[in-house]
Amino acid sequence: MTVEKEETKVAAPAEEARPREGRPAKILPALEALLFSSGSPIKKKELADALEATPEAVAEALRLLAGQADTPARGVRLEEVAGGWRYVTRPEFDSLLRKFHEVTERSRLSLPALETLAVIAYRQPITLPEIQEIRSVNCASVLNTLLEKRLVTTAGRKAVVGTPFLYRTTPDFLVRFGLNELSELPKPEELAEDLAATVAEAPAIQAEAAPAEPLDEEDDEDDGDDADEES
Repeated sequence: MTVEKEETKVAAPAEEARPREGRPAKILPALEALLFSSGSPIKKKELADALEATPEAVAEALRLLAGQADTPARGVRLEEVAGGWRYVTRPEFDSLLRKFHEVTERSRLSLPALETLAVIAYRQPITLPEIQEIRSVNCASVLNTLLEKRLVTTAGRKAVVGTPFLYRTTPDFLVRFGLNELSELPKPEELAEDLAATVAEAPAIQAEAAPAEPLDEEDDEDDGDDADEES
């Protein structure tokens, strides 16, 4: 009778996890290179994974980079938008850059598109019939435009008759309007106060801008007579 010897497998020693870099100054140049090379915002976790650094080191390095760029002597600045970080050119150089790159048209949204986008932003997720009820107009074509520009997207269907699509804003919406998250949208009451203040200031501005009334001809003649009498 032969006895089969059981083979004993020796488990390979587990690789020790490589410690992450915790010194902000050490990752600063590589962090700047990553941000400069990206056309879209990069989240802190993605930066930490790419640099094999701790979240704390990345956060401090971002703070240092933002401070270095926040000066009129620099042509770019570091901003936090849509949950990530990116370098952008300073707004005062907008006309120069457009001229140099021969950009003649701005990608502006029409007023109906802005109104529809505002409804979605504040009421999301929301269906097309609900949007149209609020705006009292047909918004189908405007909604298609917003979908094409990737400012809104679908968010499932509503559990009602017809199961219409729900719509919500996208990260591109946050980037377009320079927001880090939706909670940064101005509150409706703040908008109402701002509008009321603007309307109240309008008459005063118009009064300041009004030209001075010319002197009456009779007054000019009287002044002339007085001058003759004095002479």
